[in-house]
Amino acid sequence: MEVTALGLSHFWAQADTVIRLTAYVLLVMSVASWFLIVWKTWAWLRVRRASKALDDFWSASSVESAVAQLKPHDRENIFVPLASGAAGAATHPASEGSLAAQIDRSELITRALRQRINEAAGKLESGLTILASVGSTAPFVGLFGTVWGIYHALINIARSGQIAIDKVAGPVGEALIMTAVGLAVAIPAVLAYNAFTRVNRLVLGQLDGFAHDLHATLTMGSRLPANT
Repeated sequence: MEVTALGLSHFWAQADTVIRLTAYVLLVMSVASWFLIVWKTWAWLRVRRASKALDDFWSASSVESAVAQLKPHDRENIFVPLASGAAGAATHPASEGSLAAQIDRSELITRALRQRINEAAGKLESGLTILASVGSTAPFVGLFGTVWGIYHALINIARSGQIAIDKVAGPVGEALIMTAVGLAVAIPAVLAYNAFTRVNRLVLGQLDGFAHDLHATLTMGSRLPANT
């Protein structure tokens, strides 16, 4: 009796258009998620390097010189726009007759800081939606491939007229590969999403503290005490 070699190559050779399209979708999802994982990891390392340079920021003689010193370290433009935006709001008065001219300097600085923090938050969160989508949908895409593969295998077995366990176990087992592939795509995306969410929360906490210190420096000429 001839024994058919089972495995990925046999499954791919027997797969129809739907299964192959499903596999390509999972491949695209995997490539996209791993690209984002590498990119976000590299970006986080650069932000971490910039946060370590914040101690030198306060040793400068002015905000302008401090921004110039920080700029080479802040390659992701997270902290520099915050400082330069606040400094610009403090030193450039609003045009006469505008709504901004009716607000005192402290409120103008607060508004500039809030705007820059929102922009930084948007930059830090970019790509996380794709990771979340891949993590939540990839298992179901793989499950769809499994269901379709089992259906396709059973149809072929019924047409051959040979309903035996060895004829069913092979094709059905190969179809289950799609579920495993879906999980293999989803698990790294979910883990990376959770990790980057926590990292972003820590970075935003640093930004918030940096913004408070900037506001105190530009409005009162001194930094807030550490326990405030």
